[in-house]
This record gives sequence, C-alpha cells and structure tokens, in this order.
Amino acid sequence: MTAALTPERSETPADPGPPGKNAANGATRLRSIARAYVDRVRGGELGALPAVLGLIVLCIFFAVLRPVFLSELNFANLLTQGAGSIVIAMGLVFVLLLGEIDLSAGYASGVCAAVLAILLTDNGWPWYGAVGAAILTGTVIGLLLGVLVAKMGIPSFVVTLAAFLGFQGIVLMLLKEGTNISIQDRTILAVANNNLSPALGWVLLALSVAGYAAIQFRQNRNRAQRSLTTAPPALLAVRIGGLAVLGAVAVQLLNQERSRNVVVDSLKGVPIVVPVVVVLLVAGTFVLQRTSFGLHFYAVGGNAEAARRAGINVAAIRVAAFVICSSLAAVGGIIAASRGNSVDPNTGGSNVLLLAVGAAVIGGTSLFGGRGRAMDAVLGGMVVAVIQNGMGLMGYSSGVKYAVTGSVLLVAAGIDALSRRRSAQR
Repeated sequence: MTAALTPERSETPADPGPPGKNAANGATRLRSIARAYVDRVRGGELGALPAVLGLIVLCIFFAVLRPVFLSELNFANLLTQGAGSIVIAMGLVFVLLLGEIDLSAGYASGVCAAVLAILLTDNGWPWYGAVGAAILTGTVIGLLLGVLVAKMGIPSFVVTLAAFLGFQGIVLMLLKEGTNISIQDRTILAVANNNLSPALGWVLLALSVAGYAAIQFRQNRNRAQRSLTTAPPALLAVRIGGLAVLGAVAVQLLNQERSRNVVVDSLKGVPIVVPVVVVLLVAGTFVLQRTSFGLHFYAVGGNAEAARRAGINVAAIRVAAFVICSSLAAVGGIIAASRGNSVDPNTGGSNVLLLAVGAAVIGGTSLFGGRGRAMDAVLGGMVVAVIQNGMGLMGYSSGVKYAVTGSVLLVAAGIDALSRRRSAQR
C-alpha cells in the first residue's frame, strides 16, 4: 500500500550527457512521454480527455450556429453562470473519490445561503461574520453526515437522501414558509456581479503564471534531487506557455467593454467570482495531489480495506470528505445568493445538485471511487454551462436542456465504466 502512494523511482539517475545532445535528448523524452500518454489512453485511463474534447466540440458547434456565443458578454456570463455549481462539484469530488455520494449538497447550500441572508438582512451582521457563520453551518452539516456514514455505517445514499428532504424543510422554516430575503450588502453582491479592474486582471494572471511556473520547476528540482524521472524543459515550456496564452486570451476578452450603454454603466474586467473559483481550485488540487491527507482519499476510494491495513484512519477520511463537501456547498450557496441578489426556497434546489454531480462526473471523476481531481469539477462545470447557455441562445426550452444534459451525463458515466473495465483487462 505504501508503494502505491509513493512515486516510482527511475532505475538510474538521469544523465544529461554532453551539451550538444540536450536538444536531442529532450525531443526523445517528449516522444516517450507522448507514447506513454497514448498507451494510458488506450488502456482506459482517459482522465479529463473526453470532457476537454466535448467542451471544444460544443463551443465550435454553438459558435457556428449562434456567433453571439463567442461574444465577450456571453463569455463572462458563462463564467458566472457555472461558478456556483462548479464550487459545489469540487466538494462532491472528495465524496465521489471514496465511492460515496452526497445527495444533499444542493439543499445544504440553500440552508447556508439562508443563514447568510438572515444574519445580513434581519440581524445586521457584517458580511464577514455572516459568511463565516454560513461556512460554519456547512461544516457542521458535513460533520453530521460524515459521522452517520462513517461511524454508524448507514449508507451515504440513505443518509444524504434523508438530508435532502430534511434540508428542504429547514430552508422553508428559516425563510418562514417562502419569504424572499433580499441581500443589500455590497461586498456579498459584488462576488457574482462585479468585475476586477482590467489592470488587476493582468496582475492576477501574471502572478498565477509565475506561481504555476515556480511549482513546476520546484517539483522538477525535487524529483531530480531524489534521482526520479523529471519532465523535460520543453514539456515545462508547453505547460507554462499554454497556461499563459489561454489566460491572456481570456483576460483580453473579459477586459473588453461589454455594456450595451457605456454612458449608463461600464462593464469590463474579469468577474470577481473567477479568482474565487481559481483559489478554491488551487487549494483543492494542492490538498489532493501534494499532501498525504489527499492521497489517503485515493487510497480509501481504491481499496478501503487495504488502506485500513496500511494504517489509514478510513472513518476519519470519510468524515473529512463530507465536511469538505458541505463546506464548499456553503461557498456555492453564497455565490448563488450573490448572483440572485436574494435567497428564496428555491436557492440550492431545483437542478443545482444534478448539475453539480453532472459537472464532477462529466469532468472525469469516477462514480466508483479512486479517481478524480478538483480540475474535473471545473471542466465538467464548463461543459454543463456551455450546454445550458448555448441551447438557451438557440431558443430551446428547459425540458430540452435537461434532456441533453442528462444524456451527456449518461455518456460520461458509460465512458467511465468502460474505461475502468478496459483498465482492469489491461
């Protein structure tokens, strides 16, 4: 089990050789990395490839049929439209990694949003106190669900289904059987409705690229010091350059004026909710891929009994998964309340849970446990947002949107099942 959690060591330390051979060695290593990736795909390890290809195809499809799909205004709408579901999906990734499910994440976000609105509007709390109380509410919810699943042994489907029903009642009671509570706090409203200044958008992009480059080079240096195989400089350049180019294109588009009447209101810059999602993505990725705590999720999801024998506290990991899931659901509820400027009984309900689960699975997280990343929630969430947005531009009804989104989710689950079967056969 320990070996499974430790990166493979190369047989011999990498020898850089004469300086004249560096370019040839780099090209050879790039080819070997590409061949290894193709072999993994053929073996069923598809990862996020289907989501990426699907996202590209959908964007081309809607751009051809509705050119307005590629407008700066619609691009910003896409990012804010899917932010809440993406954050909830990030939390669901931790639960799905264990082969569990949380059907209450949507209404848990509604409960936390209701707590936020009541404290802000009815009790006059400052925004930071209300946000802290909302997230703490999510944490307590996750702790309760986790204890029932991990300590009492009740199946997560049953526990979270009961919570799904119960939280609907709690939302109604908090909102006095249907009262709509408006949010007036400017800071909360700014989260999903305001934008960064164009200059600040470029500064954040530069810091993000620099931070990503530093992490990549540090990881390469640490692996070299341990005599492990390292990524060639050309591959690092492709990774860092790709992030820089994609980020620059996105920031440039978002910095264009999107207002239809500039005299009344100027609308340009990166939406504030985007860096919020990016920070959560970086934190989730770091926890899952750079800490022993995160690796324990994969170990428990892959084989809980083997993880227990290796000394991992399986029950604690299960509780932690539900705590993280419900805490991120609270953040998603705050984003939804900000975007809607209010909280009502439908906040966190309707299709919120379905879209969040769909985002995680479509992005590449396995329903069978043991495989998934925080990035999967972002990719899957963008696929769902593109479908909803593009079909809305084409004039299709909500029924057609749900049917298409459900079909995409079914295809993603089918690909996951087939890829696992192929991996087992290989």
